[in-house]
Amino acid sequence: MAILKFRISWEEDDAIYRDVMVKHSQHFTDLHQIILKAFEFDEKHDATFFRSNEKWQRGREISKAVYEKNYVVPPLMMDEVLIGSEILNTNQQFVYLYDFSKSWTFLIQLIQVIQVIKNADADMELNYPMVSRIEGVGPMQYGTKGLLGPNFTDIEEKYDLTEAQDGFGEEGEADAHASDEDGNGLLGDLLSGEEDADDSDEGEDADASDEQTDDDASGMFDDSSEAY
Repeated sequence: MAILKFRISWEEDDAIYRDVMVKHSQHFTDLHQIILKAFEFDEKHDATFFRSNEKWQRGREISKAVYEKNYVVPPLMMDEVLIGSEILNTNQQFVYLYDFSKSWTFLIQLIQVIQVIKNADADMELNYPMVSRIEGVGPMQYGTKGLLGPNFTDIEEKYDLTEAQDGFGEEGEADAHASDEDGNGLLGDLLSGEEDADDSDEGEDADASDEQTDDDASGMFDDSSEAY
């Protein structure tokens, strides 16, 4: 028996990928399911594989079903085709397309073939297919709302987030400008506090400042060149 290790890369960012391992005797349906599991996608949508090459051109399809579209040649069926039967070279490549309306596209490349001796290798005890490596944060199938769940809609309505998409509202902008002008904003409060502290210290330090000599001042400028 042989174990086939494939690297599944997201077409839009090849730094995001998953390594999966399957038996050569398993079907493309198994590969389809482990890819979705690896990227945390559901199984609600249509899908197909394409035979491919080093230029990632799309050849004959190995499809989940026969869809209503024009085929150059009739597609093969995932649940009928053994993965091992489609391995023609040690760098065999496929393109996987999921959810035709969103066109999630993944590039698949064979990266290792592991020969397993029956009853003599621990790999026989593992359950295949399996995910062996995860790199990068995968894309979210349904975007932000899909990640946060249905409660996000309630949050949007409660806080009226949709009206703030272009920035602050008019009332917020007016308040911000007012804060800038009179110095009552957070930064203004901090600065005014520092000014009050400085004013209280000025009286105490005035006499000491008057006693400084011109030599001290010239010494300060002489030392400043060393600071750079």
